[in-house]
Amino acid sequence: MMQDQTNDAANAASDAVGADKAGEIDLSPGAAIERLDNWLDGLITMLPNIVVALMVLLFFWWLSGFAKRQVTTRFRDHERPSLGLALGRIAKIVFSVVGLALALTIVAPSIDLGTLVGSLGIGSVAIGFAFKDILQNWLAGMLILIRKPFTIGDQIEAGGFEGTVEEIETRATIIKTYDGEHVLIPNSQLYTNPVVVKTRTALSRGEYTVGISYDADIDEALSLMEAELGKINGIMDEPKPDAFAWELGDSSVNVKARWWTQAERAEQVRIRGEAVRAIKYALDEAGIEIPFPHVVRMDSKPSDVAKTDTSADTKN
Repeated sequence: MMQDQTNDAANAASDAVGADKAGEIDLSPGAAIERLDNWLDGLITMLPNIVVALMVLLFFWWLSGFAKRQVTTRFRDHERPSLGLALGRIAKIVFSVVGLALALTIVAPSIDLGTLVGSLGIGSVAIGFAFKDILQNWLAGMLILIRKPFTIGDQIEAGGFEGTVEEIETRATIIKTYDGEHVLIPNSQLYTNPVVVKTRTALSRGEYTVGISYDADIDEALSLMEAELGKINGIMDEPKPDAFAWELGDSSVNVKARWWTQAERAEQVRIRGEAVRAIKYALDEAGIEIPFPHVVRMDSKPSDVAKTDTSADTKN
């Protein structure tokens, strides 16, 4: 019995020594050449799979570009180039991801495609929380491109800025202000806040208020202003320009002139300038005064005036 126990202990010690030796890395030249040979054998064995995977990647790369061009062209023909560009980019990303996943399963058959898709799903949730604002802007941009509240070339007012829409991206909308500056407005702000689209309709109304003297003939002034507005090139005949008494001011009767013109900002500025000029010259030629506010200045205080009057009475 004692002999058997001794033999078992010796065997255990021998196994432990063998395990220690097995755990050591053999750095001899022969072992290194053997490992390199094994790696080359594995590479040669996987070479057909690698070639097939590269061919799959190239095919899906071409397919993604083809899909992008087709989607972009289709929507450009329907006069929605911005939406086509955005959907084309999405199609290219989808085909590229599918091609990459297939290539990975070909190179490493042990990878389960279902597990890989599940991992991508969990990763997408994490990415969604990390890039919440970016995804909100992206979704708002897609809704703007689909619903078309405004398009490229429209003049809008939003977020304290006003200008012409130059590009609608999936993240932000770029407008060029009337001062020539480019402003990027996040799409989520445009979709959730009020936006004034200046050129949604073909015509826009302009107006100007001018004061005339209380002694002037109001009816004559109104007729004169309407006639002068009708002579300006760019003011619509229908609806006709009009003028009417608006309010009684401190030193004048305020008259408002109104007209309709093209909605573009440049045209509105030009017409307003010509309208003000024409009204001023017409009222001057008719002898109708355009009064300005009068300011009464008191050079002396009432107490000083009272003292002066008292001293004069004393002398008398």
